[in-house]
Amino acid sequence: MNKPLIASQPLPPAAFPSPWAGAQDREQQRESKRQAVLSTAAQLFNERGFHATSLDDIAARLNVSKPTLYYYVKNKDQILIECVRQGLQMTLDGIEASRQEGGHAIDQLMACMRVYARIVTMDFGMCLIRVGDEELPPDSRQELRRLKSAIDHEFRRLVAAGIEEGSLQPCDPKITAFVIAGALSWIGRWYQPGGEYTPEQIADQCIATLCDGVLRRTSVAAP
Repeated sequence: MNKPLIASQPLPPAAFPSPWAGAQDREQQRESKRQAVLSTAAQLFNERGFHATSLDDIAARLNVSKPTLYYYVKNKDQILIECVRQGLQMTLDGIEASRQEGGHAIDQLMACMRVYARIVTMDFGMCLIRVGDEELPPDSRQELRRLKSAIDHEFRRLVAAGIEEGSLQPCDPKITAFVIAGALSWIGRWYQPGGEYTPEQIADQCIATLCDGVLRRTSVAAP
């Protein structure tokens, strides 16, 4: 005689929480550790250069074994690609946020300049400037150059809009955008954390020089 089927009952809650993290927690922990690998690598690339930095160096600074790194990244090239991509994306996100705030073109241009000057003093931003894209494989190099061109075109657009609204004197937007981005990018070459000036002070002085120039203007006496 068949026994009657008994409906399964839900298990009672565990008396103690499981020491194993759930899938979502594990993924968050993995991403947090992956970001630590990228941040540490960016710091070392900035300090020593890409070729002079090994995976052993990155692992040593993180106090982990070299094989542990392969759980988060494939190789050193992939680390560099991710570091540079994050620096570019931070810049594009900051510029877009400045644009969304609206205002006159000159206000948006100044905000974008400030964002760019600040990011190139950060680890990923400095890595973007200090490590050339020629270090990357051809396919990644092409993608990153496309992202860089988006920053250039945004500066061009704002310069052209500033000329149209009368807040900027007539100039070639392309050349002016190159000058602005080139000057601010160079901050990432010589900036040293903990130096004489804060990133904000550096941004203020560089933007003031770009906008006001270095020539002293003598006042003309009224007739």
